[in-house]
Amino acid sequence: MHRVARTMTAIRGGKGGTGGAMLGNFLIGLREGLEAALVVVLLLAYLRKTGRQRLIPRVWAGVGVAIAASLGAGALLTFGPRGLTFEAQEMIGGGLSIIAVGLMTWMVFWMTAAARKLGPELRERVDQSAEGSAWGLFLVAALAVGREGLETALFIWAAARATGQTWQPLLGSLLGLAVAVVLGILIHRGALKINLRMFFAWTGAALIVVAGGVLAYGVHDLQEAGVLPGLHHLAFDVSAAVPPSGWPATLLKGVFNFTPATTWLQAIAWTAYVIPVMFLFLRLVRRGVPAPAASARA
Repeated sequence: MHRVARTMTAIRGGKGGTGGAMLGNFLIGLREGLEAALVVVLLLAYLRKTGRQRLIPRVWAGVGVAIAASLGAGALLTFGPRGLTFEAQEMIGGGLSIIAVGLMTWMVFWMTAAARKLGPELRERVDQSAEGSAWGLFLVAALAVGREGLETALFIWAAARATGQTWQPLLGSLLGLAVAVVLGILIHRGALKINLRMFFAWTGAALIVVAGGVLAYGVHDLQEAGVLPGLHHLAFDVSAAVPPSGWPATLLKGVFNFTPATTWLQAIAWTAYVIPVMFLFLRLVRRGVPAPAASARA
């Protein structure tokens, strides 16, 4: 146990700071929340435009179920692994962190590439659901919003585990979601127009870096669980120049999950993920995929 404690202290490099942890998770909550808000805005606007206001309660019912399912998933992730052995907790944490990185990467690319056809696809689903069963539109809203909510719960849990904090990442994500809801309301009322392509480009690039940190931390968890080797082989240790308890390390830990002492496998995983994924993402952005007008008229 003493060996494990020393290893965790040396490799993790302390807890992430309040400001850093909140900032990274604020960005996650803002982006994911705005994506879900845009889906709801498009659904409500199209129902009103086609004279189907009577179906709007089904949309809100689907949204409510999606939010409840997301909260339940977050609670399960938070309290489920408790009571297990240290190795089992690290194995579960590392595996779910890697899954979260995969989902976040898919979401970033999908939203960037599909922004132009998001509206037409939703309108087609609404038409099909309105002509079908009463549960059709409910499922459209629940699945569209629930997917974003479950991704958010998983990634925030992984980011919170990486920073070693709970309430600060949760508060940051809630603030991001609150801002996203306000933006969605303003967009729905036609009071605000934003360049969605630029918004998703900047936030996507930032989240790729954040995801790289979560991936490295997930690899470290699997090393501590004994699934992956190389726990004691450090690629670098800058703890003397960047003390783990100092504010630079605290900020870097909270935002990018950077640790002053990093193993070779962590460094390789981060580099192998961030560089090619960022290259592909920036190439997709440079193609100039047009985004739909962010207004109620859209």
